[in-house]
Amino acid sequence: MCHHPGVSAIKQVPAGPDPQVGIGMVCPFDMATDRELWRWMPEGVSLYFTRTGFLDAPVDVPLCRELNDHRQIAAAVRSVLAVDPRVVGYACASGSFVDGVAGAHALSDCMRAAGARAAVTTSEALLQALDVMAIGRVAIATPYTSALTALLGDFLAESGRQVVADAELGRDHEIWTIPYSRTCELIRAADHPDAEAVFVSCTNLWTYDILAAMEAELGKPVLSANQVTAWAALRAAGVVSRALPHSDRQLLFARAA
Repeated sequence: MCHHPGVSAIKQVPAGPDPQVGIGMVCPFDMATDRELWRWMPEGVSLYFTRTGFLDAPVDVPLCRELNDHRQIAAAVRSVLAVDPRVVGYACASGSFVDGVAGAHALSDCMRAAGARAAVTTSEALLQALDVMAIGRVAIATPYTSALTALLGDFLAESGRQVVADAELGRDHEIWTIPYSRTCELIRAADHPDAEAVFVSCTNLWTYDILAAMEAELGKPVLSANQVTAWAALRAAGVVSRALPHSDRQLLFARAA
């Protein structure tokens, strides 16, 4: 038993703590939605967040290319290696699609070269999710400028998908302040009868509490950047079979082995 002066002894010391599965997560300097990634995590998984260095620029193509700096990504990965994560994710959609499919793969290669046991970027996670769900026609909803939205479309086209529609908000700052009501309007505007799914881009955009309702309304999967990032990281860590929020919905979580 544990004793401390002036404190009653614990009658029965609990077993544990239980073993945990660690996932490192490299985020852009301005990411304000860490809590959303935590909400996707099942019991027994811990997230170890780290960030890239500050950049004084609007959220547009030049900034996203700077977020792709391999030296900064490698340094961020090394900052979490002491706690031995099973996988390290790069939680940034635009920073990983801005240089195409090869650029996304080069980022995860860089992370593994820096010492990550396994690595996945948000954009690679999206492609994995679409593969698992056998989805080829996608509508995209983004908070971005038109230039960034176009690059996401190019990325998906390069991967063999057809972007049948898109909608954007044109925001280049403080994306985390966008309310759910506006994001729902954005998703509705992006949807198209030919789209098999809608992808909501940007890990700095809150989506967790609206995905189920939007799927029910549109009658198709609505995937978000944080959702696929969480799923792919869990999958790489070998724990995706654990219960996840919304597992009763038409989501890739229920379909992935």
